[in-house]
Amino acid sequence: MAIIAQLVTSFISSAGFGILFNAPRKVLPQCGFVGMAGWIVYYVLVQYDMDTVPATIFGAMLVAVLSQICAKVYKTPIIVFNVSGIIPLVPGGMAYEAMRSFVQNDYLNAVQYSAKVMLLAGGIAIGLMFSEVLNQIIRKTTGKKTRTQL
Repeated sequence: MAIIAQLVTSFISSAGFGILFNAPRKVLPQCGFVGMAGWIVYYVLVQYDMDTVPATIFGAMLVAVLSQICAKVYKTPIIVFNVSGIIPLVPGGMAYEAMRSFVQNDYLNAVQYSAKVMLLAGGIAIGLMFSEVLNQIIRKTTGKKTRTQL
């Protein structure tokens, strides 16, 4: 039952942020699906005792791959799917706890939370970047070879 709640809430949050970022109405379900898929990969990997940082990287990689596919199929810029799809993976609650700990002069917990937030944010960036680099390599190796004229 918990997995269904995770599926529904991650879909709604991704589609909702698609609305906030003025994504075209016709691609809102796809925005929700991209975010839902990335979150479920993260959720399942964490449930099977993987650390949150690698799970975030894998979730972000899936978001980037699905965003590239949706961008081609629906002829929409990739950023529409990337931004709304990555939202469930953003460590907003942990960033809030870090700031709260700083305000309460609990610097030990504040630094720990801040370090974890930075690692997760870096994991999101690495996942998006790695997927894009992989896509560029695949396109260059399988694309048409152009003849150079002498």
